[in-house]
Amino acid sequence: MQIPFRLFGGSCDFACEGYVAPMKATVSKLHIRRADERGLADHGWLKSYHTFSFADYHDPAQMGFRSLRVINDDRVAPGKGFGTHPHREMEIFSYVLAGELAHKDSLGNGRVLKPGQIQLMSAGTGVTHSEFNPLSDKPAHFLQIWILPRERGLTPSYTEWHPPAAQADASKVLVISPDGRDGSATIHQDADIFRIRLKPGQTVTHELRPGRGAWLQVAEGELALNGVALVTGDGVSAEEAGILTLTATQPSEALLFDLR
Repeated sequence: MQIPFRLFGGSCDFACEGYVAPMKATVSKLHIRRADERGLADHGWLKSYHTFSFADYHDPAQMGFRSLRVINDDRVAPGKGFGTHPHREMEIFSYVLAGELAHKDSLGNGRVLKPGQIQLMSAGTGVTHSEFNPLSDKPAHFLQIWILPRERGLTPSYTEWHPPAAQADASKVLVISPDGRDGSATIHQDADIFRIRLKPGQTVTHELRPGRGAWLQVAEGELALNGVALVTGDGVSAEEAGILTLTATQPSEALLFDLR
């Protein structure tokens, strides 16, 4: 037996062929942060592009997006790196794109990360760490991300994400979340972060719910977001509920932030 439901004073069977579920709107308001608009710090051993204000680069119009405070696109020369230094009250993660990154911290963690891997450190009440390129013949390329925690005074902690074999080339995979679901690294903020990896012509979608904001950072490649062409280093924000559609024109990799 078919059970009818009533909609705006009318009725229709669930199984009737005439009923079409309402389509979700496509996000139309996008704010583009082009790669060549970013700040640049060139220290010889380190070349860093700053999406938002950082260190000596200051732009009052680019202070972050919601809880997202820093996106640094870092390239570190062979055998060089950041010496031991302190952090407080920040969620900090590195996503390796090429080469290797050696991490050590005052929590006793010591890791060498490979491309596609993530290490996430909750600085909380205070932690020290260092990051070095352990290779003598290849530069290290990684994104360093800072996100404000949901509260201050947290106990420092450390977590990682390594892509399972089944998800190594997944078009969209959750890598960081507040509850560590699906094997993701755990962050102390209402933030879901996805790694996007697309082949030419491949498409993936994401639904942005009301009250949320999205930031897309293109790590490598060329793709279109709702028809807007993007290249390596470009960033895009959206705060309108609806569907985001990504289509690659070249092999592409990106991080997609879904933030409260």
